[in-house]
Amino acid sequence: MIQSPDLTRPAREILAALATWSPVAPAQQRLKSEYESFVRTTGEAALARNGGPEHLTGSCFVFTPDLSRVLLCFHRKGQFWVQLGGHVEPGDASVASAAFREAREEGGVTELRSFGELPLDIDRHSLSRGFGTCRVHWDVGYVAFAERDVVPVASIESEAVAWFDVEGLPPQLPAGFPERLRTILDELARRRGPDGLDGRSASS
Repeated sequence: MIQSPDLTRPAREILAALATWSPVAPAQQRLKSEYESFVRTTGEAALARNGGPEHLTGSCFVFTPDLSRVLLCFHRKGQFWVQLGGHVEPGDASVASAAFREAREEGGVTELRSFGELPLDIDRHSLSRGFGTCRVHWDVGYVAFAERDVVPVASIESEAVAWFDVEGLPPQLPAGFPERLRTILDELARRRGPDGLDGRSASS
């Protein structure tokens, strides 16, 4: 039996979050088991940018509070509109904190309200050669909210950042993005309480 390597705090955090999370979609439930196995067997390298060609990343889907609009960036390497997010850095306490940090950095939005630190979706996808040594991202999606009058600011990793209606997405999107967005909205519909948003500030 293969023994799991020693796990760092972010690795322990994501395993605990995945164990707690019960996805709505059956396909997400199956993929979740593969994520758990990947982290346990790969250990620290599973969350490191330089840990190998495959590793976890954290995404933050930023919505307006009424869920009518989503904040996307035009990714410089990918040349498509996509959610904010990126790699887990050494100073990040968890994959969730990495996702929220990336949202602030890539979108220029300092005031975010996170929807907790449980994932709302997972998405494993292959990458083009434009992404360098990265070949597969095991992405973990989280959600945060920003007011609709917030003006985003692009970072050096993006050519533009803009709000889009969830029912009016731009044409240049990565494969499967509309389906991923729908999965997240379905998760939100299940987990939002009767009083609406239950998130906390992600700006601290």
